Amino acid sequence: QVQLVESGGGSVEAGGSLRLSCAASGYTAGTYCMAWFRQAPGKEREGVAAIYIGGGITYYADSVKGRFTISRDNAKNTLYLQMNSLKLEDTAMYYCAAGCPYCIDWYRAPNFRYWGQGTRVTVSS
Repeated sequence: QVQLVESGGGSVEAGGSLRLSCAASGYTAGTYCMAWFRQAPGKEREGVAAIYIGGGITYYADSVKGRFTISRDNAKNTLYLQMNSLKLEDTAMYYCAAGCPYCIDWYRAPNFRYWGQGTRVTVSS
């Protein structure tokens, strides 16, 4: 089992920045591929970014490319999401996920076995 705990959400004005963190514990071999998802009210959960431990390969949704950066500190078993130039449409609950084999089809939520409880991000004008 893998336990994931997110932190760092909050309220920010459009154009601002936030950094999310996700602390992982437990069966860390299950965290080779980790990702951030988000879900806005009335919408499906969507993949934001993913990172694979092997070579630190990263993946991004088109909507966040150039604005968000995913990274990980393997020594601390912690995942990060640096979010810059935030837009109103980035408002959502953000979830940390792990357990997708080799990050194949990382953007599909059912491919991830472990989930955190979420942290809310609100962007205002």
